[in-house]
Amino acid sequence: QVQLVESGGGLVQDGGSLRLSCAASGRSFSSYAMAWFRQAPGNERELVAHISSGGGLYYADSVKGRFTISRDNTKNSVYLQMNSLKPEDTAVYYCAATTRFLVNLRSDSFDYWGQGTQVTVSS
Repeated sequence: QVQLVESGGGLVQDGGSLRLSCAASGRSFSSYAMAWFRQAPGNERELVAHISSGGGLYYADSVKGRFTISRDNTKNSVYLQMNSLKPEDTAVYYCAATTRFLVNLRSDSFDYWGQGTQVTVSS
């Protein structure tokens, strides 16, 4: 069983920055594929960014050039640095993990989820 705990959300103005953190339990964190998803009211949960166990990266087009995902295997943690935030980035952000081989980046490919952290960007 893998437990994920997010932190770092909050209220920020348009153009501001936030850094989300996700702490994971488990002895094999370095082998986990990790991702950040977000869900705004009335919308489906969407992938924001993914980092593989080998450090491969994927970003949604809407956040490319503004967000950076990273991981620190010594701290069992994954991060999402969010710069140039926009009001449309407002959502609950979720950390997700899987120990399985990923065949796609849909939400149902990830087995473990954090409780979510609210990010609100005011205009």
